Amino acid sequence: MDRLVIWVGLGLVALGLVIVGLGLLLGAVGPRVGGRLLPGDIVISRPGFTLLLPITTSIVLSLLLMLLFSLIAAFRR
Repeated sequence: MDRLVIWVGLGLVALGLVIVGLGLLLGAVGPRVGGRLLPGDIVISRPGFTLLLPITTSIVLSLLLMLLFSLIAAFRR
């Protein structure tokens, strides 16, 4: 059981590093490639300042992750 907890922790750290790496990559590339906004995402642009509130994108990602984890939990039973 102790080894399982260690491996799960290492897996979560690795997943976090992958997500950070993808975020940095998408931040460097910007909205030119695959950075399209969904309807409902809010963008406020002022000189020297841009605020992006991806409300719809966050909801869609939340639903997709919930579905993924539900499927994983169902297959583990």
